[in-house]
Amino acid sequence: MARQRVQGKSGPAKRKDGGPPAPFKRPPEVLQPLVDTLDEKHVYVTHIDSKPVDFKRKIFAVPVLMNLGLVALFVYRVYYILPYYLQIFASVLGYPNETTMVVDEMDWAEIAPEVGKRAASFMLDFLLFVFLWPWPVEFCLARENGSPVMWRWTVGFRDREVVVRRSRKWNETKGDVVNDAGAKSLFMGRISAATSPLLVNDKTGYLLMSADWDLDWAAMVDAHTMVDKKMAAIEAFKLVVLFFHEDFGWLCVDMKLGEGGEEDEKRRQVFAFRDALSAVGKEDLFYRWIDIVEFEATQPGGFTVDKQEKVAKQVRELFDKQGINFDEFWKESVGEGIPSGI
Repeated sequence: MARQRVQGKSGPAKRKDGGPPAPFKRPPEVLQPLVDTLDEKHVYVTHIDSKPVDFKRKIFAVPVLMNLGLVALFVYRVYYILPYYLQIFASVLGYPNETTMVVDEMDWAEIAPEVGKRAASFMLDFLLFVFLWPWPVEFCLARENGSPVMWRWTVGFRDREVVVRRSRKWNETKGDVVNDAGAKSLFMGRISAATSPLLVNDKTGYLLMSADWDLDWAAMVDAHTMVDKKMAAIEAFKLVVLFFHEDFGWLCVDMKLGEGGEEDEKRRQVFAFRDALSAVGKEDLFYRWIDIVEFEATQPGGFTVDKQEKVAKQVRELFDKQGINFDEFWKESVGEGIPSGI
């Protein structure tokens, strides 16, 4: 990879010979090129965004239009105020003009309003420059962690996109999450909230910025570069949590070992399947499938093996009528085998 890792303050890791305790483990070897570019001070979460391309375009259009509006505001402000400031500057250099104030010939009733007007103008432009101007600059030209424009220009809009989130200030006080039970509990709580199926499957990546998490645009570009160059399959980035530990080096969290991990994985599969059907205009099939399963599951006698086979047959026939092979479509959208009872 072109980028180099940003070293944290901790220095080189003193790696222990044994492996880390559950639910932590070494990152997959295939992700090492990406890991080598990450900042050791931060925690990272990757997942795959399967929202429809049109939806992603509409979401991204909002900050684009907002930043274009800000740039237009600044251009107009510079066009309007620059001649005025140039006249004041010329007056300071000793070239009299209409902005020159000869205070010896003016009374306070004239001086005070003019000074107030100029102070207000200077303050307005100062606030615009300090607080608003960085927005379009960061949006287009940020360098340390990339920018949204650089990300979209390089990656474009895809049916399946790798999203990489980076922790904000809270990572500075996370403590020893491997050996300290209290720090581990708080850490896993944050990770659980950040990887909630309802969150990662109902929101496209751009909407996942929050008080706790930012998006790492450069890391997302690097991840897609790896996918495009066949260095890794996109499934390798499916819900991975990465962080650096002084004793073990880079670690990831085994999400399937956490409480409710298996149920969360099933929910993620269902949400991914729903999004894939929505992308091809067949979202109604998803809800009809759910209705069939719920109806049979609530019948007297429970959801027996015979009923599961009956449901499987009904669902496959339903999808076949719409020109979709259920098994192949599930594998394409979810990347794993068919669940029991569908």
